[in-house]
Amino acid sequence: MSIVILALCIAFLIIQIAWFKINAFLAFIITALFAGLFLGIPMNSLPQTIQKGLGEMLSSITLIIVFGTCIGKLTVSSGAANVIAKTVMEWTGKKYLRLGLMITGFIVGIPLFYSVGFVLLVPLIFSVAHQFKLSKVYLGIPMLASLSVAHGFLPPHPSPMALSSILNADIGLVLLYGIIIAVPTIFIAGLLFSNLLKNIQTESDSAILNVEEVSNTIGKLPGFSISLFSALFPVFGLTLTSLLPLFSSNQTLINVCKTVGEPSIIMLISLLLCTYTLGLRMNRSLQSVMDDYAIAIKDVALIVLIVGGAGSLKEVMTVSGVNEAIVSALTQINIHPYLLAWIMAAIIRICVGSATAAGLMTASVLLPLLQTNNLDPNLLVLSVGAGSLMCSHVNDPGFWMFKEYFNVSLKDTFKSWTVMESLVSILGIIFIFILNSIIH
Repeated sequence: MSIVILALCIAFLIIQIAWFKINAFLAFIITALFAGLFLGIPMNSLPQTIQKGLGEMLSSITLIIVFGTCIGKLTVSSGAANVIAKTVMEWTGKKYLRLGLMITGFIVGIPLFYSVGFVLLVPLIFSVAHQFKLSKVYLGIPMLASLSVAHGFLPPHPSPMALSSILNADIGLVLLYGIIIAVPTIFIAGLLFSNLLKNIQTESDSAILNVEEVSNTIGKLPGFSISLFSALFPVFGLTLTSLLPLFSSNQTLINVCKTVGEPSIIMLISLLLCTYTLGLRMNRSLQSVMDDYAIAIKDVALIVLIVGGAGSLKEVMTVSGVNEAIVSALTQINIHPYLLAWIMAAIIRICVGSATAAGLMTASVLLPLLQTNNLDPNLLVLSVGAGSLMCSHVNDPGFWMFKEYFNVSLKDTFKSWTVMESLVSILGIIFIFILNSIIH
């Protein structure tokens, strides 16, 4: 009976978000309240349960998300993102334009939220398309596939960070495995698939600035090396502190790696580094950099609250004991847990539209699997992340951003954008199984 109640509550959550357009944070809290009541949690302790779940979730990821957002904001406002994009394009040349755009999307996509990366890089796509008289969709899909994969697979993006916290995964290994899976995924779903889209034409949109115009409004620009180092320092730091203990038995080194490798510490170090390299070093005042950070924190506040709301629902499930019923039911299903996670996330994504919300809902339900199966939580995080990218359509803001920016028909949006997102999801789970067979 408890599983039926939980299923009805998740359906209620989906209806609130998808049908009534209720804010996802409020929907999570309302659903947690009703779930607690129907699952038998005493009314006098239910508010404390909801608050505890929200607090525990936010305590583990708030600093990481906020610091990561600030880094992304400074990467954009300093011109570092544009420097990286233009340099990579110069290296690849006309013959490998799409490869250059794909690499740029992946590099810039790691520190930036998806919507920010999209708005930043679309003008570059338009500029290159105009210069070489090529289809914008043909050039854009490889870059946007890279952004999508970074959003769904790689910390410090909100969904992978929250999933890692819920499923007790190692963020450094999630990042490392995510990059391994991401490379072939974006090569196929982005570079190869875009060959089928050469004939999709779009009208030019003069309202969108090209990359040179954006750069000229910034002033003094950082060099490529310092831009790349600053933007990707969290990746370098998390990867290094995760790998060093595997190759050394020195306890002091291991303890240092555990301390410095704590994601919040790495992100703080990265933020301080970027404040100097992309801010003060570029003759910007500390006040102007702090103003950028203030704007970034305001932009991410709602995302943080949504993640906290998912934590409240998870706590209700734990306290009510519904986890035990879920374990009993899931262990009877003859399907691999990674595939089950992918299917659940994909179904919720199709219903809700939000990749982050789909991932959080799925992870809360699947947590008991880790206690009963010999699973790698890092790969389970990536399985949920892959599923949460499945079949972007009319209820996903990204779908409409692509359609309106590229000025293509609804039919062509489905043929290009929706198919690309679905390919990313399907290829993701395939490469997760391949990686699982190699490392286990």
